[in-house]
Amino acid sequence: MDDLLQDFIAETRETLEALSGEIVAWEAHPADRARLDAIFRFVHTVKGSCGFLDLPRLERLAHAAEDALAQVRDGARTPDRALVNAVLAVVDRIGEIVEAIDAGHALDHGGEDLLIAALAEGSSEVIAAAAIGAPRTASRSVRLNVDLLDRMMIGMSEMVLARNELARRLRMNAIDPAVEAALERLSLTVGEMRDTVMRTRMQKIDALFSPLPRMVRDIAATLGKSVSLEIEGGDVELDREMIEVLRDPLVHIIRNAIDHGIEAPAERRGAGKREAGRLTVSARQSGNQIIVDIVDDGRGVDVDRLIAKLAAIGVRSERELRALPLRAQLELMFHPGLSSRDSVSEVSGRGVGMDVVKSCVDQIGGRIELENRPGHGLHIAIRVPLTLSIMSAIIVGVGKQRFAIPRQSIDEIVRAQGAAIRIDVLGGAPIATVRERRMPLLDLAELLDLPRSGSATAQMLVIVAAGPGSYALAVDSVIDNEELVIKPASPAVMATGIYAGQTLPDSGLPMLLLDGGGMARVAGLDFSRDLDEAFGAASAEPEAPGLPALLFRDLDGAHRAVPLAAVDRVEQVASSQVCHAAGQYRLTVDGRILPLAMQGTIDGRARFSVLRLKDEDVEVTYAIDEALDIIALPADFVPARVPGRAAGVALVDGEQIELLDVLWVFDAHADRATAREAPLCLIAGDRDGWMTTFVRPLLESAGYRVATALAAGEAPAVILSADASDAPQADAPVVRLRRKRQAEAGDDSVYRYDRAGLLFALEARVGAR
Repeated sequence: MDDLLQDFIAETRETLEALSGEIVAWEAHPADRARLDAIFRFVHTVKGSCGFLDLPRLERLAHAAEDALAQVRDGARTPDRALVNAVLAVVDRIGEIVEAIDAGHALDHGGEDLLIAALAEGSSEVIAAAAIGAPRTASRSVRLNVDLLDRMMIGMSEMVLARNELARRLRMNAIDPAVEAALERLSLTVGEMRDTVMRTRMQKIDALFSPLPRMVRDIAATLGKSVSLEIEGGDVELDREMIEVLRDPLVHIIRNAIDHGIEAPAERRGAGKREAGRLTVSARQSGNQIIVDIVDDGRGVDVDRLIAKLAAIGVRSERELRALPLRAQLELMFHPGLSSRDSVSEVSGRGVGMDVVKSCVDQIGGRIELENRPGHGLHIAIRVPLTLSIMSAIIVGVGKQRFAIPRQSIDEIVRAQGAAIRIDVLGGAPIATVRERRMPLLDLAELLDLPRSGSATAQMLVIVAAGPGSYALAVDSVIDNEELVIKPASPAVMATGIYAGQTLPDSGLPMLLLDGGGMARVAGLDFSRDLDEAFGAASAEPEAPGLPALLFRDLDGAHRAVPLAAVDRVEQVASSQVCHAAGQYRLTVDGRILPLAMQGTIDGRARFSVLRLKDEDVEVTYAIDEALDIIALPADFVPARVPGRAAGVALVDGEQIELLDVLWVFDAHADRATAREAPLCLIAGDRDGWMTTFVRPLLESAGYRVATALAAGEAPAVILSADASDAPQADAPVVRLRRKRQAEAGDDSVYRYDRAGLLFALEARVGAR
C-alpha cells in the first residue's frame, strides 16, 4: 500500500503542475470540450484512487468538484468566474493535502466546507483562488523514460569496464602514490554511481504480485472453485524491465493452476483434501538470481496423459517418450500446442501456451524448473537473472578456459594439496575434507568435459555455498577478483542449468558466469547425507549387499516389499477407474484395461496408489495404500514354504517384512493374451490334468503358447512331460518334471514346484534350439 500511495502522490503532483493553467484556459473558452474532459478526468481519478487508498477528505473534495463539472459537461450549467475560482481552490486544497500526507503532517479541515459550498450553482460563497493556495514543497521525484535509464546503465557498465582495465594496466608497472590515490577515489565514485544507477531501475516485485488476489478471486468464482492465495516476498526488488517480461507468464501459470491444477471442491473432498485449494506465490533472491515460486496443492501434471497425447500427434513413439528421464517427461508440457485435456477450457489449459511461457523466460536468460507431485500439486520455479547487474566475481581457470563465480556464493578458497585437505571416495563419489569439514567434491573439468593444463589433478578448491549445503569445486587456478557486468546468455546456454549469465571482463574476452546451485543440481550432488556419520560407518564392517526393493504399506495395513526391478512406476488412481469384470478387478488407465491385484479392499477410498508391474508386453497393477521407502533386502531372507502371495520374509530394522511374490501376481492376474509368434510348448502325458491346471497358466504368463495336442502343420518349440516315455516323437527338446524335490545322479529333470527352475529350463532349451 505504501508504494501505491507514493505512486498516487507522484502522479497527482505531476498533473497539478499543468492543471491550473488548463482551468484558466477553459474559463476563457468554455466551449473547449477537450480541456473540460481533461479536468473532469483528473478529479474523477483522484476520487477513485482516494476511495481505494482510504483518503476520505480528498475523496469528498474530488467528488464535489466532479459533480459540478458533470453539470457543465451535460449542458446543465455554464462555467463562470465563481465556478472556476471554486474549482481552482479545490485543486489547490487537494495539492495541500497531498503534500501533508507525503510529509506526514496533520492538516486541519478549515475552509473545506466553504469550498464545497462554493461549487454549488448560485452559491453566495465567494472564493478567491489565490487566497486559498499555499506554497507546495519542492517535488522530490522525477519521472524518467525507461530508455534513458537503459542508456545510463549501459554507460555505467562501460565506466566499470574502463576502470577495471585502467587498474589492470597500472598494476603492470610501478604505480605513483598520487596516481594510486586518484584511482582509489575514482573507484569509490564509480562504485557509488553504480549502486545509484542500479537502484533507479529496481522496483519491488509487489508491483507484479498486487493484481493477483483479484485475478485469483475472479477465476475461481468463474470455475466454481474456492482458492486461497498466499503471497510472500513482495519486498524483493527486481529490474523493472524484468517485471514487465514476467507479468504475462506469471498470469498464464496461475490461470492454469486454478483451472486445471486445483480440483473442484467435490473432487478435493473425495481425495481427502480441504475444499479450498491453496496457491502460493513467492519471490526470493538467490545470489544474482531472483526465483519466483508458484506452488499449488492440486492434482499435479498427468505425465502419462501428456505422453499419450504427444504419441497420438506423432511427435515420437510412446516407447521413446516413456524411455525419457522423469524430468524430461515432465518438460513435455512445454511442447507447442500440447494440452493434457480432451476439451479446451475458456480460461486456460495446462500445456496450452506453456511453450510461450518458456520462450519468454528463455529470452531473458532465465529457466523454469518443475517439481510434480501427482495428486498433491505442482511446483514451478522461475529463475531469472538480475539483468545488466554489476557484481563482484572470482575468476577461475580450467585448462585454457576462464569462468566467473559470484563472490557472494564463495565461502573460501584453498589449495587442493594443503595439509588440512583430504580427498576420499564414499560410495563411488569423491568427498573433500577441509579442516574436518566434509562436503561433496565436484570437478569442474569433468563436469564441463574440458582438458586440464599441465597437472593431471586440480590445484585449487573453491568452497561454494549452494542453498541446501556447500561443496568443493575443483579448478586449475584462481586468477583474479573483478567487478563484472552480467548479462543473460543465449537460451541454449542457459538451458544447461550450469550458467547464470555472461560477462565481458577488462581483458575483452567473453566469459560465462557459473551458477553454483545449478552445477550442484546437474551433477546430482546429495546434501541430505550426513557425511560425518557416513565416514564413521565406513570404518565399521561393511554391510552385506542386498536386493533393492520398494517398501510399501498394503491395503490390509501390513508392510510389504517388492523387488524394485519389477516396478515400472507408482501412481495414484481414482476408485472410479476400478471395475470388477470377467472374474477379477480391472483398472482403466491410459486408455487401457489392466488387471488389478490387491490384498485388502479399496472400499471407502476415493483414491489409492498402484504399483505398475511390467514384464515385456504383460502388465499388471497392484493396489497399495502408500509407498514408503526404497530399502535393501538382506540376501538371506527366508523363502515361503509354499508358493503364493508371499515369496518369503525378511528382517528389516527389526521388523518382519513380507516379500510380494511377483510370480503370483502375474500368474493369478495377468490376462492370458499370448502373441501368435510366441514359442509353442506342448504338454505331453498329463494323465491327471495337473500340468494343464497348474503349469499352463505359468507358461502362458511367461509368454509361451501352450497346447496339449498339435494341430496339422504345427511343430512345438519345446515339450513338457511328466515322463520321458510319454514324450511324442518330435524334433523338439524335452523338459521333464519330477515329483521328488531332490534329483538323483544324472537326472536333468525339474522339480515340478520349482517355477523359476522350470522357466529357466524351458528358456535354455528353446534358446539352444
